[in-house]
Amino acid sequence: MVEEVKMTADPQFSEVLPGLYLVRKPAGPAAFSVVQHTNDLLASRPGRNWPTCHGGALDPFAEGLMLVLVGPATKLFPFLHAAPKTYVATVKWGVETDNGDLLGKPIAEGDATTLTPDQLAAALKPFLGWTLQVPPLHSNKRVNGERAWAKAQRGEKFELPGSRVYLHSARWLSHALPSHSVLELVCRGGYYVRSLARDLGQALGCRAHLTALDRTAIGPWSCPPLGQRVHISREGLLPWLPARALGDDDMGELKKISPLPPVRLPPAPWPFPPGFPEAPPQVRAMHLGKLVAILEETNGAWLPTVMLRGGV
Repeated sequence: MVEEVKMTADPQFSEVLPGLYLVRKPAGPAAFSVVQHTNDLLASRPGRNWPTCHGGALDPFAEGLMLVLVGPATKLFPFLHAAPKTYVATVKWGVETDNGDLLGKPIAEGDATTLTPDQLAAALKPFLGWTLQVPPLHSNKRVNGERAWAKAQRGEKFELPGSRVYLHSARWLSHALPSHSVLELVCRGGYYVRSLARDLGQALGCRAHLTALDRTAIGPWSCPPLGQRVHISREGLLPWLPARALGDDDMGELKKISPLPPVRLPPAPWPFPPGFPEAPPQVRAMHLGKLVAILEETNGAWLPTVMLRGGV
């Protein structure tokens, strides 16, 4: 259950510990500014030269939940991709922009005066489930080793291939037609809501872009108020994976990268929503209450795919 995930609020940002932090990014700043604040705190404390990273960027115009990983927890970044992400987006009808949001340049216009709520509800259905989605040209995708947004800002002409993405659910929360509509959606990592707005506008013949985007949740974690952060460690990390408690002998084998025999495991404390793609068959290895490794099954035994030195 969600309430089993241990969290502690730290409104003063006075301390930094290894683990994962939930932080609300406001609209306007770049995503890295959220990480930079943590880096500044670490720099002011001798001996705490821990690595940091974020667990998924947000565009400058967007706001909402960002994850900041500190210390050994940075190695958990690849395992966050599978978790469901919830967004609330405002879709502006009648204009498509070059980057898919309100900061871009208009590149096409259309007539939105005939849109109806029933028509918009039906338009969402083809985008549900697994589909191929072309990312925005202004995105973090790499083209020949360079970020696509950098090439787009220089006015270079290029194309991005479609990526396989997953949209679990989407529903309209409100309409102010023909001006705009508010959409709530749940998707897997790697999904571009700007692309969904663009594709909806093209499918309806009226063109569209986003004027607001708020990431309200990632997995069991909701967004804290602006100016606060929530620290997560130990059993609260990756709660959609089952956990295996290790004794001292198991830890000795783990440090030698020796396989561990299979055992019956309890279910994960936070299961994915029904119908959502399952997480890869991985297990959290816990020792003395800390997360020390991620295990994967190989030939009937469990081997570490990631070791978290000192635990988190």
